[in-house]
Amino acid sequence: MASLARINLTPVKGLALEHPACVELGAAGVESNRRFYLTCGGLLYNGKDHGPLVAVHAEFADGALSLRFPDGAEVAAEPALGAAVETNFWGRTVAGRLVQGPWAEALSSYTGEPIELVQADAVGAASDVCVGTIIGRGSCERLAEELSAPVDPRRFRMLFELEGLAPHEEDSWSGRLVRVGEAVVSVGGPVPRCAITTQDPDTGTVSLDTLRAIGSYRGRRDGRWIDFGVYFDVAEPGLVRVGDRVEPL
Repeated sequence: MASLARINLTPVKGLALEHPACVELGAAGVESNRRFYLTCGGLLYNGKDHGPLVAVHAEFADGALSLRFPDGAEVAAEPALGAAVETNFWGRTVAGRLVQGPWAEALSSYTGEPIELVQADAVGAASDVCVGTIIGRGSCERLAEELSAPVDPRRFRMLFELEGLAPHEEDSWSGRLVRVGEAVVSVGGPVPRCAITTQDPDTGTVSLDTLRAIGSYRGRRDGRWIDFGVYFDVAEPGLVRVGDRVEPL
């Protein structure tokens, strides 16, 4: 029987993943997940642009946003929203507002680029095509065989990691309802992967050729997409805890 092994989320898209023991899964996903995102010159900015972003930890609680950098420096305040902006998320427009405060200056100094911080107008809008994603650890173990090296599932930055599944068993859930703890999710299609999966999840440095390896044994969808994991939307909100059973309905 499958179970929830780990929850991965971040208040700021592209920064370090945090691992709460439980989350409230609402209609728009986890409210605090990817509530903010980064832009540079008006374009979306993430780990493909600067891998070491994954070493910056963000916390958003009680209306305050804090960022903790690898050297121990920390900036924290309540976000004040400024001008409205629209950002292209790979062909999908996300509306938000520029965030005024110390974060942009700190992130710009860290990356060497003129970074701006944006808060998405709608909860879940900055997540991805759907509000959540699933990966089975069995799939990562299969990939590890291909690479002859351990594969940390955090490379894929999926909301839910599951254990107890055969390799890529989660793919067979597409189009089905699946219970996760007290919630029910509607599993969608496969997640196409990008170069971020080649980066170490702690440092952001390229360390494994995941894309080549996945493509070599799974092929490419439509001759183009290298897939790993599946999307989901929320059919019935509810509390989800690490260790909860996960089962198709």
